[in-house]
Amino acid sequence: MNRETTNRIRFVIEDLLPPILRDSPLFLWLAKRVWGDHISHLASFRERAPFLTAEEYADLYRNHPRVHEGTDNSAACIRRINSMLTGTSVCDVGCGTGALLTHIRAAHPELTRLVGVDFVVEDAAAIEGVEYVAAKIEDLPFADGEFDTVVCTHVIEHVLEYQKAIAELRRIAKKRLIIVVPRERESRYTFNPHFNFFAYTHSFLRAAHPVPEVYVCEDIGRDIFYSEDRPG
Repeated sequence: MNRETTNRIRFVIEDLLPPILRDSPLFLWLAKRVWGDHISHLASFRERAPFLTAEEYADLYRNHPRVHEGTDNSAACIRRINSMLTGTSVCDVGCGTGALLTHIRAAHPELTRLVGVDFVVEDAAAIEGVEYVAAKIEDLPFADGEFDTVVCTHVIEHVLEYQKAIAELRRIAKKRLIIVVPRERESRYTFNPHFNFFAYTHSFLRAAHPVPEVYVCEDIGRDIFYSEDRPG
């Protein structure tokens, strides 16, 4: 299933169903018909977020079913990301399967360094021309300003200490930082292990505070695309 298909499903579930139904035992019963008890595990995971151990956090992501074919990004987001890349070195933090890295490499053969970072999924290590690093977003093993462009898509919504994560992304970005998060409202029962929910572009801007003078924040389908130029 691609991102465009799940976005259509999300429109029905998130926008058409009222909260009184989304949070009801009836919705939970119906959701279990699709995903079984995993939907209950996700609800418990979110409720216990401040108390989770590192092992519990990693285990859920290892066992979480892959919904999308290759990438969580829509074709429109991939085009926008490729149009905004600058410089010759790119780091994709939270690269997952490495599908976005493959799109970036195809669109930008001039790149001299392409790095993928993830803490659970190691698929990107097998991609030719990609340097894979196992690390968590809150503590990245790179120097200040090491990459011209840093990309982070569909990760911030999963991170409890998201402000620390954004600070790390800014630290290693020399020229430009690009972040994509889903545009969604919080509900008790969801099909994803998200901690943070951004219903509007200004919701994400509050999370990204302080925002530099040169930035872009816009809706692309059911995602929020954010880009900022790093000072200096």
